[in-house]
Amino acid sequence: MDGQMSGPQAHFLFPVVEMRQDLPTLRRILAAVVEAMGYELVGVEFHAGHANALLRIYIDHENGVTLDDCQRVSHQVSGVLDVEDPIAGRYTLEVSSPGLDRPLFEAGHFIRFAGSEVRIQLKTLLEGRRKLLGRLCGMDGDAVVLVDGEGREWRVPIEHIEKARLVPEI
Repeated sequence: MDGQMSGPQAHFLFPVVEMRQDLPTLRRILAAVVEAMGYELVGVEFHAGHANALLRIYIDHENGVTLDDCQRVSHQVSGVLDVEDPIAGRYTLEVSSPGLDRPLFEAGHFIRFAGSEVRIQLKTLLEGRRKLLGRLCGMDGDAVVLVDGEGREWRVPIEHIEKARLVPEI
C-alpha cells in the first residue's frame, strides 16, 4: 500500500426538507380550509429537520378547542396538503390549540392581547438583548411595544421577532 487507507468509508447524507411555496402562501392555503370549518387559524410554524420536518398549525374557536376539533382539522388539512403538495419530502402535521402560553404571530395578535404579559425572543440582538419579558402595550406602526418589569419601554419591529408568546397568568 502506498499510504492510502482502504476499507469502508462513512458517508452522511442529510435530506433537506423544503417548502415548495413560501410560508405566507402556505398560510393562505391553510386559512381557507381552517376558516371554512369555523375555526380561526392562529398561526403556522414550519421546522425543517434532517429526517422529518414539522408543520405545526394552531387553531382556535370561541368555544375553545378539543382533541376532536384538532383531529377534524388535521384530516381536512391533510387532504388539501396532499393535493397542493407545498412541502417536499416527509413531514409531520401537528394541529394544536394555542394553549395558555398562546403564540403571537401577527400585528392583530399584539393589538388583541395588549395588557397581557408577553415573552419575546428576537432574531437578532436589540441593545444587547435577545429576550424580552414585559407587559404588552400593542403596536405603534410596525413595532410591537412593551414595558418590561423595570418600567422601560421597548419598541421592537415585528419583523425582528422570532417568537412571541403570552405568559400565562395563574
